[in-house]
Amino acid sequence: MILCVFAIAVGTLTTQRVRDDFNRQVDDAADNLAAAAQPRFELTTTGLKYRGLGVDLNTYARSQNASVRVLGLDGRQYSSSVGAPDVGIPRAGTVEDRGYRIGTREVQFNDGLISGSLYIQYARPLADVEATINRVKLFLLGGVLSGAGLALLAGLMTARRAMAPVTDLTSTAREIERTQDPALRMPIPEADDEVAELARTLEDMLHALEASRNETVAALKRQREFVADASHELRTPLTSVLANLELLAETLDGERREAADSALRSSQRMRRLVADLLLLARADAAREAPHEPTDLGRVVVEAAAELGPVAEDHELEVDTHPAIVDGSRDELHRLVLNLMQNAVAHTPAGTHIHAAVRGEDGIVTVTVEDDGPGIPPELRDRVFERFVRGGGDRGGKSSGLGLAIVRAVAESHGGQVSVQSPTMNGDGPAHGTRFIVRLPASVMA
Repeated sequence: MILCVFAIAVGTLTTQRVRDDFNRQVDDAADNLAAAAQPRFELTTTGLKYRGLGVDLNTYARSQNASVRVLGLDGRQYSSSVGAPDVGIPRAGTVEDRGYRIGTREVQFNDGLISGSLYIQYARPLADVEATINRVKLFLLGGVLSGAGLALLAGLMTARRAMAPVTDLTSTAREIERTQDPALRMPIPEADDEVAELARTLEDMLHALEASRNETVAALKRQREFVADASHELRTPLTSVLANLELLAETLDGERREAADSALRSSQRMRRLVADLLLLARADAAREAPHEPTDLGRVVVEAAAELGPVAEDHELEVDTHPAIVDGSRDELHRLVLNLMQNAVAHTPAGTHIHAAVRGEDGIVTVTVEDDGPGIPPELRDRVFERFVRGGGDRGGKSSGLGLAIVRAVAESHGGQVSVQSPTMNGDGPAHGTRFIVRLPASVMA
C-alpha cells in the first residue's frame, strides 16, 4: 500500500511535470520561430506575392517532430513544413485541438512599401507527450510490482530469521507437553531481546515445575509406601482379632454371642477392606507380586465355586478353556471374583451371569456379563474409579473398590479392562453389562 501511494504521488507529479515541459517547449518554439521570422512579399501586377519567411520550416519542424504553417489573417496558407496537417483556423495563443498542441503567433512585417500581418502556427502532436506519460506509468507499475516482490522476499527472510527462536521455543514446549518431562531445557537465543527474555522466563518456570514435581513424586512415593506397609502390618492384628472373636462366638451364648457375631462380621469386612487397600497400594507403589504361569480358566472355575454359595438366587454359568497367562494367581483370582461379585451385588434375583475364558492370537480374554438392568449412564465412565458405588448395591456392603482392583490387577499384568452395555431392548436404552479383560498369554502357553 505504501508503494502504491508513493507511485501514485510520483506518477501524478511526474506526468504534470512532463505536460508542463511539453507545453513550455511548444510555447518557446512558437515564440522563437516568430522572433526569427522575416516575412517577404513582392508587389506584382496581380497583387502581393509571398516570397518566404527567412527560415527553413522543414529543418525547424523536423528537430522536434513538429509541424509549421504560415497563414494569412484570413486563414489562407502561404507555406508549411512537409506533411503539416490542417489544424483549423488560426487564432493567436496556444490551444489543444485535433490531437495537437498548437502555438499561433502573429508576425507583422514592413519593408517600406509593403506592410501587414500574418500568423505562424507551430504544432506538436499530443501523442508524443502521452507516449512519454505512458512510459512513466509503466515504469512506476513495474517498480511497484518489483518493489513489492522484493519487499515480500526480504520480509519473509527477515520474519523467518526473527521467528526462528520462537519456533524453537514452540517445538520444545510441544515436546515437553508430549513427554511431560520438565527436565527438558528451553533453547536460549544469543540475542539479548524480548524472545531471549521469554526463553529465560520459561526456563526458570520449568526449573520451578521440575522441583515441584520431584517433591510431589517423592511425597506420593512415600505415601504409597506408607499405605502399603501400614496395610500389610494391619493384617496381623486383624487376623488375631478374628481368631479371638471366632473363639468367643463359639463359647458365648445369648446376647453376648450376637454381639460377638456382629463384631466378627465387622472385623471380616475390615479384613477384606484392608486386603483391597493393600492390593491397590502395592499397585500404586509398583510392587508386583511374584508371577508364574497360571491357568486363567481354572482360576475362573475356582472363583465361581467360591461365589456359588452366596449367589443361589442368580444363574451362574461358566464356559472356560485352558488359557495360560504369566501372573499372580491370588491377584487374578481376586480380579475374576470381584467381577462376579459385582454382577451379583448389582443385579436383582434371577439374573443370568455368564463367565467365559478364551485365548486367541496371544491374547487371553475373560468375559463376565449379565442380563441385568445395566450401568446407569452417569456412572458408565466412572465405574473403575475408587469408592464409586452403584445405586443397585444390595445391602450397601460394597466398598467401591472392587472394579478399581480389577483395573489395577489387569494393568499390573500388562492388560486392560473395558465395560459394555451389549443388549438393546427395541428402541429403548441398552441393558445388561459386559466386562472384558484382555491379558497377554504366557510365552509358555
